[in-house]
This record gives sequence, C-alpha cells and structure tokens, in this order.
Amino acid sequence: MSPLPLVAARACSLRHGINLSHWFSQIYWEPGYVPAHFDTYIRTADFALIRDMGFDHVRFAINCAPILASATDGKLPADYLARIQDQIHDLHDHGLAVIVDIHPEDPFKKDLAHSDAAVATFIDFWVQLAAALAGFDPESTFFEILNEPCIHNAARWNRIQNQTAAAIRRVAPHHTLIISGDEWSNINELLKLTPPDDRNLIANFHLYDPTAFTHQGAGWSPPWAQFTKGLTYPADPKFVAEFLTNVTDADARTQLAEYVEVNWNAQAYHDFLQPAVAWGREHGLCLTCNEFGVYKKFSPRASRLAWIRDVSATLSANDIGWTMWDYAGDFAVVLKENEIRIPDHGVVDALGLRNRVGV
Repeated sequence: MSPLPLVAARACSLRHGINLSHWFSQIYWEPGYVPAHFDTYIRTADFALIRDMGFDHVRFAINCAPILASATDGKLPADYLARIQDQIHDLHDHGLAVIVDIHPEDPFKKDLAHSDAAVATFIDFWVQLAAALAGFDPESTFFEILNEPCIHNAARWNRIQNQTAAAIRRVAPHHTLIISGDEWSNINELLKLTPPDDRNLIANFHLYDPTAFTHQGAGWSPPWAQFTKGLTYPADPKFVAEFLTNVTDADARTQLAEYVEVNWNAQAYHDFLQPAVAWGREHGLCLTCNEFGVYKKFSPRASRLAWIRDVSATLSANDIGWTMWDYAGDFAVVLKENEIRIPDHGVVDALGLRNRVGV
C-alpha cells in the first residue's frame, strides 16, 4: 500500500530536522517554565542559524504538565498558548516546518499507564491545543501525539493513541498526525502498532541503538553505561576485546559483547531498519525518525561523527526523514563561542548538510 500523495508530499518537509530540547520541555534548572526562560534559551537568531545550517524543520518539544498545572477550571492558559503560537509563527517565517511534540516527563506518562482519568485529561489537553493551532498551515505544521510513550502495555497505548488521534481530528481535520509505538518509540514496538483509522498519518520511531555507544556515560542511563565511556564506532572486535580488560561490570560486559556480535556499522543499520520499512509499506505510511544522536561528553569525536554520518545517510537512503537530537543540549549540533551559538561544522558535515549551508 502506498502513502496518500498528500502525506507523502508533506513528509518531504520533514527530511532533515533538529530537536528543540530544554526550551518548552526538560527544564531542570531555575527559573523553570517561565517567560524569562522561554525568551532567552532559544531566540530568533537560533531559528536563522537552524535554517542556515540546512535544516528544513524543527521538532518543538512541549511539556504538557506545566501547562495543565496553570489551567483554570480545565481551560488551558491563553497566554501560554499564545506564546507557543508566536514561536510557531516565527519558525514558519524562517522557512521551517514544525512538529509540535508533546514531551512530558516520566511521571506524567506513568499516570497515563495506570489512570483512565489521566488519559481523559491528556485527550482534553490535545483537543484544546489542537484547536488553538488548527489555523496553522497543515503543509508545515504537524502534531506528534506523545514523545516516547512508556505505557509498557502495547494494547493500552494503542487505545490511548487512537482515541487521542480521533479527538484531535475533530478540531484539526486537515493536519498530519505523527504516531509511534510504546516503549520509548523503539522500532520493535512500532511493529506491534495498529494505526488509527486515519490515513493522514506519519509513523515515527527513535534510534539510539546500541545505547552502549550512544549513551556512554550518560547519567540518566542504566548504571552499566558508566563503564562504556570511550567506546568507538564502528564496532571493532579488537578494540572491544582490549576495552573489556578494564570492565568488570557484568551488565556492561554483556552490552559490549552484543555490540560486537551485531557488528554495528552502516550495513547493520540498513538491515536494522528493514522491518520498519516493510511495516510502513504494509500500512501505507511514511516513516520518520524523530530522534537519533550520540551523547557527546564521553564519546570519541571521530566515532560520534561516523555514527551520525552512517545513521542519517541510511535513514535518507531508505526514504525516512529524520530529526536529530538535539540543537543545543548534550547531543548538540552547535557549539558556544563567546556565548554565541555557532555550527559544529563536523556534525553539520556528518549530517550531509555542508553543501546546503556554505559554512
């Protein structure tokens, strides 16, 4: 089955994107979710830089919890919605398509897993938000239902997503919705998904495999990830054998053995994507990868760049749009020079965007 021509054309607006993290979501420091942060963390100059680096879209991550906390009698605060609208207007003015991504923290998703009342609140949130954003051009504005569901129950998540999609469709009949599978949007869960009865969809997955490499040393990862700092890519059995001489953690050793066994390289990523490609063809849906990247603090730079190059190129070769994680956080495509953000030219080049940028 082929995707609807309308959706296939819109998907062309989502070929090379970047995630706007830590702006309207994932704010772990003072002052928090307030105008002072929104107005300073990412500015209009950042939109221009994103465009000039060659990206065609952004994924605008929004934490719904603080918006709901500011609601009065269930009505979302008009000033908060207006601020989101203003940012989308500005992004569009810079020639960027926008994925509106609802990106709450784990406690909110845990409530969805166990509480039908929480699900009702989430659906009502989306109805109000979609109504507020329905006036934006559907050719360049996309609605992603939920980032990385962690319902841990594929059937329940399927029901939640399908109910939410139907509710959004009542107030935003023309916008393309982005759906995903459970369990952090991984490919295996996408394959279990029964899409909503709605062809105006794009299916999304995230790609951080293997986390032994992509999340080496990350503080929020499982404890064993502290023992994979310095791991190189592509997988090299000789390197890993020597690396293992200094690794005593049993879980880390298991992960490293799997890294070598899979032999992660460009061909391995092509093979890894084929079940998703087949699933998309079966359901007549375009695919996008809305997150991929490497935590940069401990990863060898040459290996990080090689991974980004292989993954982005393999996604594109399989006609899958992508949105790298992230713009200015721990996986960033930019650097800071005298407190001014500038392109990390190595990452831009690895993404295949160098000729689009003129940097």
